[in-house]
Amino acid sequence: MCRRLAALPIICLERAKELKTRLGILLHKPELRHGSGAAGKLQLGSRRRDSSREVLEWRESFDQLLKSKNGVTAFHTFLKTEFSEENLDFWLACEDFKKTRSKTKLASKANRIFEEFVQSEAPREVNIDHETREITRKNLTGATSACFNEAQAKTRTLMEKDSYPRFLKSASYQDMTKQAASCSINKRLHT
Repeated sequence: MCRRLAALPIICLERAKELKTRLGILLHKPELRHGSGAAGKLQLGSRRRDSSREVLEWRESFDQLLKSKNGVTAFHTFLKTEFSEENLDFWLACEDFKKTRSKTKLASKANRIFEEFVQSEAPREVNIDHETREITRKNLTGATSACFNEAQAKTRTLMEKDSYPRFLKSASYQDMTKQAASCSINKRLHT
């Protein structure tokens, strides 16, 4: 991917980066968002009390967010606005991969994950260093449920240090916390 980009004039790369930034800003504006309203945001569902508590717990730690199905969904939606959902998709694919018991399925899943996320110029290439990429490539020869551990850990750390703090500051998460806080207040008033 980078070799192809290097062949482009610098002005094209700068313009592409500017467009990406502008699109990201537009996607954050609720009135311009496709499917804005109830469908465009994660809403606190029928289990309102549990959901509101859950939303507030996401800010306690990245682990709390990843343990929550709704948290993962909200985080994934946010990452899409930043064009970086491949990191979470890779992490989730690795979690699913670790549950695989069949040796045959393990090898085929490992190759699919590597080709989709890890190899150079992969369609959804994650941002890991060359050394980690090579270690992961070598691990594929004897695919075990741990062959992506290092790459998964690096991607998780990247999300935790970079994307997660931005998610917590995002308008969509702030809206969810306000909604959750108002649910908590209403609950206390009615009990």
